[in-house]
Formats: sequence, structure tokens, C-alpha cells
Amino acid sequence: MCRGFSPVGAAHGFTSFLHVFQGKRNLLARLPDRLRGYSSWLPAGWRIVVLLDADRDDCRRLKARLENAAARAGLCTKTAPGLDGGFSVLNRLAVEELEAWFFGDVDALRSVYPRLPASLASKSAYRDPDAIRGGTWETLERVLQVAGYHPSGLPKIAAAGRIAGAMDPSVNRSASFRCFVDGLRALCAQE
Repeated sequence: MCRGFSPVGAAHGFTSFLHVFQGKRNLLARLPDRLRGYSSWLPAGWRIVVLLDADRDDCRRLKARLENAAARAGLCTKTAPGLDGGFSVLNRLAVEELEAWFFGDVDALRSVYPRLPASLASKSAYRDPDAIRGGTWETLERVLQVAGYHPSGLPKIAAAGRIAGAMDPSVNRSASFRCFVDGLRALCAQE
């Protein structure tokens, strides 16, 4: 995990900076002050994306907390845009965890881990990626270990990078992933 900011995305015609917090509690505690700080100097055309695992939290309450932090900082969000329809903050939740998004694109999983069964997406436990309970990270690790991968533990960040690089956003079955992608498209369409 990186600390501070790191640029990504320049190859796609934009530059982005990632700020990784020390966990969900740290992000929720520091976000209001950080957004207030950004609101005082954020250049026109710059946007903020807040992405957070929902975990076992109530999604509506958690999203409301993110929306309230932006509103108190004087920043418009996709959910509560300005009078012109514009917004500078996109708040999104990965339901239940980001790893559910990987189960939403089994072809991507299989391209990285070809011994996974092609039938994985049709198994009742994985048909609705956002409904996987009990930790999608642990479920992903277990599924991969059954297929003979990472017997001593899944390298989370490296695996996430490889799987994400193989994903096709247009076929992903995770509703929270599709919501995230739609939000990014709306954010980019403002330019």
C-alpha cells in the first residue's frame, strides 16, 4: 500500500492521485477535515473519488456519512449535485468488500487463475457477488486455494492488481461495481 499520493491513470488521458488511508476508521475520521481542506483550493476540473468497503455496515448510513462530510465541506456530490448538475465528489461503496467485484467477472479471475472452474459464476454462492457474506477476501482466498493457488496465503495487493487488470467493466455482475463505473463515467463526462 502506498502512503501519501501517487499518480496513476496518465495513460488514459487523465492524471489521478491516490491517497490510501490506514483503514476504514482512519478514512472516516480524517475525511471531513481533508474535504474541508480540498474545498479551499480545489482547482476547477479536479474531482475527488471516495471508495470504501461497506463491510458489514449499513450501506445507506455509511453513504450518508460520506455525503454529509462533502456537504459540510461545501462540495457537491453526484448524489447531491450543484444547480448546474455538476459535482466534484463521487462517493462509492464496494459491497461487501472490493473482492466481490472480482467475483463479478469470473472470466477475469480465470484469466489470472486458469484452474478455477468455468462454472464458478453459476454456483449459487457466487451468482450475486455483492451478496457474498462473511468476507469476500476470505472467500476469494479459499476458492483460489481449493484450485491449488496460494497455499500459504493470497498476496492481496498483487492479486488485486492482476485481477483488476484483466477485468472487463462492461460484463461485471456486481451491482456496486457497476454503480462505481457509472459514477466514474458521469464524473469524466463533466469535462
